[in-house]
Amino acid sequence: MNRRLRNNFKYIVRFSTMEIIKIGSILLMAATLYSCKGKKEEIKTDQSTSINTPLQAEAFTARLRPLNESIEVPGTLLPFETTEIRPEIPGRIVELNIPEGKVVQKGSLLVKLFDGDLQAQLQKLQVQLAIAQKTSERQNALLKIGGISQQDADLSQLAVSNLNADIELVRVNIIKTRIVAPYAGKIGLKNISTGAYVTPTNILTSISQVNNLKLDFTVPEKYSEMMSKGKQVKFTVNGADQDFEATVMATESIIEADTRSLRVRAIVKGNQRTLVPGGFAKVELQPGGRQEPLVIPTQAVIPGARNKQVILYHDNKVEFRTVKTGNRDSSFVEVTDGLKIGDTVITTGLMAIKPESNVTLTRVN
Repeated sequence: MNRRLRNNFKYIVRFSTMEIIKIGSILLMAATLYSCKGKKEEIKTDQSTSINTPLQAEAFTARLRPLNESIEVPGTLLPFETTEIRPEIPGRIVELNIPEGKVVQKGSLLVKLFDGDLQAQLQKLQVQLAIAQKTSERQNALLKIGGISQQDADLSQLAVSNLNADIELVRVNIIKTRIVAPYAGKIGLKNISTGAYVTPTNILTSISQVNNLKLDFTVPEKYSEMMSKGKQVKFTVNGADQDFEATVMATESIIEADTRSLRVRAIVKGNQRTLVPGGFAKVELQPGGRQEPLVIPTQAVIPGARNKQVILYHDNKVEFRTVKTGNRDSSFVEVTDGLKIGDTVITTGLMAIKPESNVTLTRVN
């Protein structure tokens, strides 16, 4: 009897424990569901609050105004003229007068080649010419009395003409033994010495006209139209604290296909002793002469992978609009398509603004 009572008591205790566990589980699940529901409502409340809260931003009214557009391109200073001095005929140098690094005048003797053989040849031809002339005179006298034919007289005159031509050729070669400066300029370094045998392939020295300089530079294709003859450009060089001026002399006839740029040549104004031929120059171009473009601040443009956008503000709403831009300066950019005069574009807080955002303008420039 006692054993049955003990078994019944154990069964009752075990049943009560299981019921308590089940009830606790149900209460825990109910508390969890209630907590999740509260969090969802809280999140919805926060989202609705964030959407309804207006964002503050500044804006700019698109308008026409000039751009302080400046283009800087590299350039090279060149002598106005430069020439490699070479002999026209082969020969041995007997006199060398190449003052390296000094300025010489036009016609100054630089190199004298040996011309003894040419002088001897000239004397020989002159003697032959004298004899041929006397022979021709006798032939003409005989022709008058019918002693010879006209053909014989013509042949004697032809011999005189040939000798005169040979003498002129030798005289020209003698002149070529004197190598002179083709113009006034600065002599470069000499590459030969007295007594050397030279041919037309040898470069004796060079001469450059450094009193006047040229400036060569290239400009992008879109600025080619402004590079007309007579346009003034400014440039600077390293080591000089001043601006120099040059006048466009000519442009290349075509635009280079590889770089899409136009080569321009200008003449440097004045005799600037601080400028050295071959030096690097920074050329500054001011396009100017263009109508005032429609501009907005550069920070108002949102760059993208395929296009550019601005945030347009109209009737208390925002609109993302694709635009096309052109030239720019340090503060403003030209808008060529997508906006019109008077449109209001947002300039601050661009990353936080979404298409459905509520925006309040604090200032409009």
